[in-house]
Amino acid sequence: MMKKRRNKRSSTKTYFCTPSVLIALSLLSTLGTHAFSRVSSLLNPTLKANVGLHSSYRSSLFKATEGNTNENEDEAEKLKQKAKDLRQQILDMESKLGDRAPRSIEQPPVPEEEEEKEVEMTLKNKSVLVIGANGRVGSKVCRYLLRNFPQTNVVAAVHTVGENSSRGYGRLSYEVGAEDGQGYIGAAWSEDREAYYEYTDDMKDYNLQNLRVVEVELLDPAQCVTITEDIDSVVWCATDFNGNTPRSISSLDAAFLFRAILNPVKGRVEVEGLRNILGGLKKGKTNSRWESERSGDSVEPRVNKSDPISFVHLSVAEDALPDFETTMGRFKDIKRQGDDMVMSEFPSLTYSVLQMSRYEDNFVDESLAIKMDNGDIETSQEDKSRRRINRRDAARAVADALVDRSLVGKKVEVWTELRG
Repeated sequence: MMKKRRNKRSSTKTYFCTPSVLIALSLLSTLGTHAFSRVSSLLNPTLKANVGLHSSYRSSLFKATEGNTNENEDEAEKLKQKAKDLRQQILDMESKLGDRAPRSIEQPPVPEEEEEKEVEMTLKNKSVLVIGANGRVGSKVCRYLLRNFPQTNVVAAVHTVGENSSRGYGRLSYEVGAEDGQGYIGAAWSEDREAYYEYTDDMKDYNLQNLRVVEVELLDPAQCVTITEDIDSVVWCATDFNGNTPRSISSLDAAFLFRAILNPVKGRVEVEGLRNILGGLKKGKTNSRWESERSGDSVEPRVNKSDPISFVHLSVAEDALPDFETTMGRFKDIKRQGDDMVMSEFPSLTYSVLQMSRYEDNFVDESLAIKMDNGDIETSQEDKSRRRINRRDAARAVADALVDRSLVGKKVEVWTELRG
């Protein structure tokens, strides 16, 4: 039987050198053994060591030149010069390779964070819902928003009780200037005795095109959800009190009185009605975010730094009015329940609670400087009870609070002057 021969693989080892060493070896191979002994003394120690590591390769290079050992001194000098030139070439090459050699990459220093510029809040292209827009303060809030924020949509929510009551927005119509146009009224003997007004150029700065009036029953959660759709901010000016007295008693309004007697607990606008509006606003903002995600639109942060405050609550200062016992509870207790609800029950909504001092329109001028106290002003209870404010200034403070970053998450008492 024939035996199969196994081809033995070559056991020759391969050595890897730096380019500078290979060039040197190639040049030295042409110089001969005698030149090698002379040149090696001139080369730097690093090259010597590298050449020594490749002794096997070096011996094979110099076998062909072992016979050339009797060169004269002139040739030796020439070789010496060549060795110097070779050394210089090697140094030049190493310097070039050194620039390309990998080196540790240092991370660039992280620039210090620049001071973040404060972004101003804005009501531009926003929709503001005013609850209690037909009230003495709410109607003035609508007027101020329309005339000072011309790119803001104002939704005025009014309350009507029964068909036999007033229109529900007579005071609002007067405040915003809707009755400043050209008026017409039918003759006494004619069938058309309705009074109406037509828009004139004098009313262009009123921005009435940005006003929309809606009717709402605040104790109906479904209606509250409907009117808060697509709303950016809410200003709460609604109340069931005339001062500290329930309107059902102070005005002898049969509709309010019937509602208060029928269900005195459910009929608290300052508590149940307030909760319905807050819940509707929260749901509306959540649904808007979901719709953006579903449609693939870019989703903005939950709280954009330029967005206005979500909810401004108009309340009453502790020492503004005396307490009053009602079928719904004590006046001050009801007001404090509303304040606490805004601050604690809806954390996803930004808020500001403005507790107004006693209103005084006859003896306190309007357009005075607004003063605010968040509890850090030391003053006596007597001085607090002397604080007064005109309703127009109160409306201005409420509207401006929507874009006042310093009032986010704050509860402050507001006044303009001390009287009494």
